[in-house]
Amino acid sequence: MADQKTLTLTLDSGGDVVIALRDDIAPGHVARITELASEGFYDGVVFHRVIPGFMAQGGDPTGTGMGGSKKPDLKAEFNSEPHVRGTCSMARSQSPNSANSQFFICFDDSRFLDNQYTAWGNVTSGMEFVDALPKGEPPRTPGKIVKATVSG
Repeated sequence: MADQKTLTLTLDSGGDVVIALRDDIAPGHVARITELASEGFYDGVVFHRVIPGFMAQGGDPTGTGMGGSKKPDLKAEFNSEPHVRGTCSMARSQSPNSANSQFFICFDDSRFLDNQYTAWGNVTSGMEFVDALPKGEPPRTPGKIVKATVSG
């Protein structure tokens, strides 16, 4: 996997979170994340929902959990990738086909989400920076993505 595509989230805590993109299991979602990152959509966006022992959610430009990109919602690409520590998956509303730009990174085993949310990547390094994000729904001073870049 020398040509493995990665997404790097540079967080305001000073660290980089590197995520291996899994277009083998979620090609539409990886294409959307790649497109948004290359357009600068995620730059400056906060993690608006950070629940210890569960997950950190971001990707909403309004920082409220109610926003998204102007692009159409994505068709679900549910897969058998387990929701465990470091799994990156798309947030959505009740409708399975409502994922847009919001995503979450699992802190711990969250297998109850398997086959209900589209997993699209795995953190390969920098998980300690995800662990260090300010907690809350929303956090008083939310952690922020300074820059999101895709390579590979």
